[in-house]
Amino acid sequence: MTQSASGYDVTPLTPGVRDRLAADLSPDERQVILEHGTERPFCGTLLNNKSGGVYACRLCGLPLFKSGTKFESGTGWPSFTEPFDADHIREIEDRGYGMVRVEIRCARCDGHLGHVFPDGPPPTGLRYCLNSIAMEFYEDEADIPDRLGSE
Repeated sequence: MTQSASGYDVTPLTPGVRDRLAADLSPDERQVILEHGTERPFCGTLLNNKSGGVYACRLCGLPLFKSGTKFESGTGWPSFTEPFDADHIREIEDRGYGMVRVEIRCARCDGHLGHVFPDGPPPTGLRYCLNSIAMEFYEDEADIPDRLGSE
């Protein structure tokens, strides 16, 4: 088992477990999370969420971002200054669409989350730009369900 600094299991999922979890995804969720798509700006369900809590991976449930790091970027997607735990995010160079960007994926399930840009506010100067559809929100004090079960 590979454990993150915050104590979560970030061992990459087996193809069988990932397929089992993906069976519950909607076509739109599949397009973004598994096929590296992007939802349209200003239409994501979490864009205007101002509640306190944690944003977790829609596919595997790994905590990704805390509400206290969310900010209004004006881009049309939920934006954060830093991840819940750096071990929970994988960064991959993305040269699609004639640009050079950094794609972010869930470290455990490899689901596409969005991109990170170097134009964010202090303290990090980073803007983690996320697809709402790739996450689920859990209010403070709520338990994040264990999607992996005993696997």
